[in-house]
Amino acid sequence: MMTNLFSVFDPAANFNLPLNWLSGNLFLLMIIPTYWVVASKMNKTLVMITQKLHSEFKTLLGPTSFPGSSIMFIALFMFILMNNFMGLFPYIFTASSHITLTLTLALPLWLTFMIYGWLNSTNHMFAHLVPQSTPSLLMPFMVLIESISNVIRPITLSVRLMANMVAGHLLMTLLGNQTAVASNFILMSLIITQILLLTLESAVAIIQSYVFAVLTTLYSSEITSH
Repeated sequence: MMTNLFSVFDPAANFNLPLNWLSGNLFLLMIIPTYWVVASKMNKTLVMITQKLHSEFKTLLGPTSFPGSSIMFIALFMFILMNNFMGLFPYIFTASSHITLTLTLALPLWLTFMIYGWLNSTNHMFAHLVPQSTPSLLMPFMVLIESISNVIRPITLSVRLMANMVAGHLLMTLLGNQTAVASNFILMSLIITQILLLTLESAVAIIQSYVFAVLTTLYSSEITSH
C-alpha cells in the first residue's frame, strides 16, 4: 500500500490471486436469476430503465442505425453504473476510478467507429472535418482542430469518468480521516456531511454512467447518420 492519499485506490490481492478486478463483476450477484423468472420490483425497475434507455438511444442513433445497436450502449451504461455503485461500498475496489478500465471501454469503441467510418463512408468522414459555411481561409485550421478534437475523444471520455470517481472518493477519505481527532460536535457534523456526500456520489454515479453512454452513442450516430 502506498502511504499517501491515493493509497485508497490501490488494488489489493489476497492469497496471491489477482482478484483486483473482481469488483467489476460483483454486480452480477445483484441480478439473481429468480428476478428474471418471478416478477419483482427489481425486475420491473430494470425493465423500465432498459426500455427508457432503448427509446432514447434509438432516437440518438437515428433511423439509419443497425437494428439492436442500442443494446450495446444499454449494457455499457449498466456496467459502468454498477461499477460506480459498487465503489461506494466499504472495502470494494472501485474499478471505474482507474484509467485502465475507463480507457479500455472508450478506446476500442472509438477505434471501431473510426475504422468503420473511414472504410465505408470516407467522403462523409472528410465532410465532418470542415463544418458548413466555413471560410476558405479557415479550412486548414478547422481540419486541424476537428482532427485533434476527434483524436482526444477516447481520452476525454475515460478521464471524465475516472476524475469524477476519484474526486468524490478523495473528498470522503479526507473527511473520514478527521474523525479520529474530532470532538463530538465536529464528529456529528462530519457524519452528516459524509451522508450528504454519499448521496451526491450516488447521483454522480448515475450521471457519469449516463454521460459516458450518451456520448458514445452520439459518436456512433455521427458515423451512421448520413
